[in-house]
Amino acid sequence: MNKQMTLLWSMVLLAFFSSCEKEPDLPETELKAENATALLKNGPLSVMYVEVNGSNILNVGSYSLEDSGAPFFDIAIIFAANINYDVANQRAVFHANENVQAVLDGRDTFVQPLQDRGIKVLLSILGNHQGAGIANFPDRAAARDFAEQLAEVVDTYGLDGIDFDDEYAKYGENGTGQPNSSSFIMLLQELRDLMPDKIISYYYYGPTTAYLEWNGNQAGEYLDYSWNAMYSTYSAPNVPGLTGAEESAAAVHINQTPSSTAVNFATRTINDGYGLYLMYDMRQSDYTSYLSGISNQLYGEGTELTGQLYPWPMNAPVESKVALYRHCDYNEEVVLLDEGSYTLAQLVEAGVTNDDISSLKVPSGFTVTVYEHDNFGGNSAGLTSDISCLTQINFNDEISSLIISKN
Repeated sequence: MNKQMTLLWSMVLLAFFSSCEKEPDLPETELKAENATALLKNGPLSVMYVEVNGSNILNVGSYSLEDSGAPFFDIAIIFAANINYDVANQRAVFHANENVQAVLDGRDTFVQPLQDRGIKVLLSILGNHQGAGIANFPDRAAARDFAEQLAEVVDTYGLDGIDFDDEYAKYGENGTGQPNSSSFIMLLQELRDLMPDKIISYYYYGPTTAYLEWNGNQAGEYLDYSWNAMYSTYSAPNVPGLTGAEESAAAVHINQTPSSTAVNFATRTINDGYGLYLMYDMRQSDYTSYLSGISNQLYGEGTELTGQLYPWPMNAPVESKVALYRHCDYNEEVVLLDEGSYTLAQLVEAGVTNDDISSLKVPSGFTVTVYEHDNFGGNSAGLTSDISCLTQINFNDEISSLIISKN
């Protein structure tokens, strides 16, 4: 027996040292990819909602912290499936539109790669203007029925949990009841019973915010996380049973919230001890600069783009429009422009104010020549890639005409 054990340990040590000898031969970028899921990231969890009707959730996995190589995001949320109402059977039913269903059916393509990076993938559930919502289940049997539907979806598609959003229910439609004090707590209880090890989160919005305690039970007993739902604001949700470690006071719309505001929210998140940082609306764009401002505060290191940016649907044509933004860091999109020449009058007609553009996104294979004056006069500059702030070329709030051409 002792000889067998000695032999076994000899083989284990040999395998260990052999693997250690091979590891330095891997390029640094490969090491980051190989070890990303094992890296520990100190700081709040970063959460991103993705509108899958127009954006690819895979883009959440394309950003890493530049020193550790850890994924920037910890939770990706598929936004959103619905609660529909079966009038004939007076029953709330799960519904996924064609885009949500495409993500679910393609879970090996869209979900598993994120999970392989250590990113949890949740499915958001909200109303669909049919009278059914998370706030008006009439009894426990109805809550259990819908909870079973959700648990089946999570199990079937290998998801990491469910996110609840009390929007667009249109309570009272189709003869449904109004919000009541017991509905949401019963739903949480039943879903937690069915999914003891999965994540349940809550977008703090709608009638349910008034019904987070019932019959001596608190919503926080069954929820893992909750976050502020009002974008570009900083306000912690008031969920009984949850602490700041399970909440996000920050709510950031990455295409609208100014970068300086997002950075300020990140700083406050750390100072106030909140455990999550919520963001919304990732698209097929390079957000490296914007995310670096946040990650430097949350994690003490910048962000880099380590994966490709994916269109939606996957076979969509390559983006060919130039995006103009009013502020630096791609904040407040003004217009998308096709190939062509644009005088000041044409820009104004498209919705652009003279001398009011601060950043641009330029698709691959295109050049944008910007001009200081109308009719392509004055100083000019040629751009062949995204520019996060035109101060970099002394052209901030200076564009009065431009030409977009294919290379």
